Amino acid sequence: MTQPHGTIATRLAALGLTLPPVPAPRGAFLPFSRLGPTVWLAGQICERDGVISHTGRLGEDHDLAAGQAAAELCALNLLASLSLALDGDLDRVVRCHRLGGFVQVVPGWPDVPKVVNGASDLMFRLFGEAGRHARTAIGVAGLPGNASVEVDGIFEVR
Repeated sequence: MTQPHGTIATRLAALGLTLPPVPAPRGAFLPFSRLGPTVWLAGQICERDGVISHTGRLGEDHDLAAGQAAAELCALNLLASLSLALDGDLDRVVRCHRLGGFVQVVPGWPDVPKVVNGASDLMFRLFGEAGRHARTAIGVAGLPGNASVEVDGIFEVR
């Protein structure tokens, strides 16, 4: 996949970030679906080049900072899928409307929303006010590939 061009690409580069290749789906689904100006992005786990960066449970195998880094990688994978849907032009994003975060945790671990901030904060840094979104953050018992974090999203585009 080619890296995006334009303002968002410049912001990514300024943050020292690059989009990974779009991960192959781990099931019978597409990385995105588009209807008019709305793009639904399938959940993306914290993987790059087929390697899951964080496996296991937060509060046992990883701390909050590691969880936030995993969530940011999930967000980069979302943006890679979105870039694919937009022919490499992330400047066509009008707004990030929603992110859903799923965090594999030990029972009762209280910082699930703080983990998903790793994805939310990246959207704010890249898209400004258009990156502010509604969100769900849920602690779960397991995720695909034993990943620690998964994030999905809904975007409005031109």
